[in-house]
Amino acid sequence: MKLNKFITLFILLLMAFAQLPAQYVKKITLEEAIQMGLQHSRYLQIDKAKVEEANAELLAAKNKSLPDFKFNTSYMRLTNAQIDMKSKPGNGGSSNNEQGPSVNQAMLGMANFSLPIYAGKRIKYGIASAKLLVQVAKLTAESDQNKIAYNIANAFTNLFKTAKTIDVLTENLAASQQRDKMFLRLEENGIMAKNDRLKAQLQTANIELQLLDANNNYATAMLSMNLLLGLPSLTTVQPDSSFIHLDLQNMPFSNFEAAAISNRKDLQSLKLQQKAAAYATRSAKAENIPVLALNGGYVAANVPRFLSVYNAVNLGIGIQYNLANLWKKNAGLLQACAKEKQLNAVNDELNDNIKLTLHKNYQDAMYAAKKTLVYQRALEQSTENLRITKNKYNNSLATITDLLEADAALLAAKINIINSRADASLAYYKLLESAGLLPLKKLNN
Repeated sequence: MKLNKFITLFILLLMAFAQLPAQYVKKITLEEAIQMGLQHSRYLQIDKAKVEEANAELLAAKNKSLPDFKFNTSYMRLTNAQIDMKSKPGNGGSSNNEQGPSVNQAMLGMANFSLPIYAGKRIKYGIASAKLLVQVAKLTAESDQNKIAYNIANAFTNLFKTAKTIDVLTENLAASQQRDKMFLRLEENGIMAKNDRLKAQLQTANIELQLLDANNNYATAMLSMNLLLGLPSLTTVQPDSSFIHLDLQNMPFSNFEAAAISNRKDLQSLKLQQKAAAYATRSAKAENIPVLALNGGYVAANVPRFLSVYNAVNLGIGIQYNLANLWKKNAGLLQACAKEKQLNAVNDELNDNIKLTLHKNYQDAMYAAKKTLVYQRALEQSTENLRITKNKYNNSLATITDLLEADAALLAAKINIINSRADASLAYYKLLESAGLLPLKKLNN
């Protein structure tokens, strides 16, 4: 009986554990997060499909230079076919008075061969344009990698800030609650006024509210991080803090400007699009040129009791020209020229935007780095201020309000230094992104 109860209890425990959600902790660096995010990115999967599409279009362009070979065969049943042979072999006379053969079926086979010889270089320009567009698709994918890497860095930074803020608030809340217990005992012993004790409890409540808000932000940031990295939703990601030590390394603006010119994939992609558009314009001009092709064919026919044709091979050169080109405007050429003008304007605009964005991000990174130094001094000052205020309070030289204000100032300074360091590192990553250096690449001094 006891054994059965033990087995039943063991099974119930197993079932209870089986129903618990699987949750595990994963500690990663920012570089690891970027690599995981790039491998999981849906956008990059779309870009990969676009590269495959561009390769297929290149194959289609190359196929136009290859010969066409078509084969056609048919079998036909005829009903009451009236055949009037105007002449017969060996007899030049008319056969109008003779009854033609009875034909009720026919078989026909044809094979045609065509090889383009000259088409005004339309095929050549089409292949050249398609090759460039394949490179454009690949560069677009690399440009998207740059943007996605920054988005991952942004999510990683937000998660880091919320996690560290929770740590600081939790530690401060525990100290504040301990202080409330001490103040309550002092009040019970008649040493502290109730009003002063309530002030301390009010500050504790404010810290609890801050902690609730931080936990809410943490849950959102954690879900966002898991989605970006392709991790299970219950995974707890612990961001490594090594990324907050990044800085500008005293690099001048000109270094980042030069890096942007050589590394911005969207700029390189646009230049290739301009070349492809130039080929499209040449191809459109060639539409007015006749097409010359080598043609060949084979015909076999069998009409029982009437006609048999075998080994009818033909070979020749064909010319095709649309006379409507003489009075119709070449709309394709007008469209191609307009596309070239559009890309030229986009190129100028993109260059201006790169300079403006790069300059702004460089200034933001410098500002964030300097702000971190100010917050560091503020942390040191607020720490010393709290120490002095505690000594004064213990010697009845400062009020409880002074003590609580000093404690709140230190808490704010701790949170500010965490956020400023993370924001400074994120600003540096934003600068790298605008220079086309993400995922992380070396920048020469």
